[in-house]
Amino acid sequence: MGKGGGCVPSKKRMPLVASDDHPNVTREATIRIEEKSPTSGTGSIEDTTSVPLTKLKIFIVFYSMYGHVEILARRMKKGVDGIDGVEGVLFRVPETLSSEVLEQMKAPLKDDDIPVISAVELVSADGILFGFPTRYGSMAAQMKAFFDSTGQLWREQKLVGKPAGFFVSTGTQGEGQETTAWTAITQLSHHGMLFVPIGYTFGAGMFKMDTIRGGSPYGAGVFAGDGTREPTETELALAEHQGKYMAAIVKRLAQA
Repeated sequence: MGKGGGCVPSKKRMPLVASDDHPNVTREATIRIEEKSPTSGTGSIEDTTSVPLTKLKIFIVFYSMYGHVEILARRMKKGVDGIDGVEGVLFRVPETLSSEVLEQMKAPLKDDDIPVISAVELVSADGILFGFPTRYGSMAAQMKAFFDSTGQLWREQKLVGKPAGFFVSTGTQGEGQETTAWTAITQLSHHGMLFVPIGYTFGAGMFKMDTIRGGSPYGAGVFAGDGTREPTETELALAEHQGKYMAAIVKRLAQA
């Protein structure tokens, strides 16, 4: 039980993930507005006033009992924030265990700087990355309880077409890195959301065999072991890559 290369891009189109070596700045775009002339019914004028565009929001919504998923989430936000015009926002799902039980399980206290999300807040996201530890090959009960609370959004079709992805934590190499994300796809399907896997876009890092590495084509991942193992730099780099990749996808969809 858990605690806690790619193809060569076509020359005819821009790669999904931007380079690391540009400054992370918010740019202002000029929106050209056509409207009818006040003196004629067919003429048009151009308003070239610069209007700052609001940043696209990718919610990184996670549950983390021992901190492993949270570490991935924070690194994922760094990746999202590295794409111009996109911002990652961290949220926790509500805890379902009592403080007494968590104390007996030796779970560390949660940081207050990350707010707890309610289901209705998902509507305002342009894309969502869900992170959770595995429980016998599927998501932890806390994350499942959160998805169960989205029934009204399902009835009103509020999340249809919204891009979403997964990242996970498992205890050992023989469980959950793929099935935990795979079994979670049912939640997205019922909402009509768009599942965005990372595939093998991480390139050579997906094929390294010299070190233990979590993650799969479904999304980033970490091995927690008995709870004392810390994520490796490769696992963190994969999480950052997923953040960038998701941000680029969401940005492309917004500009379509």
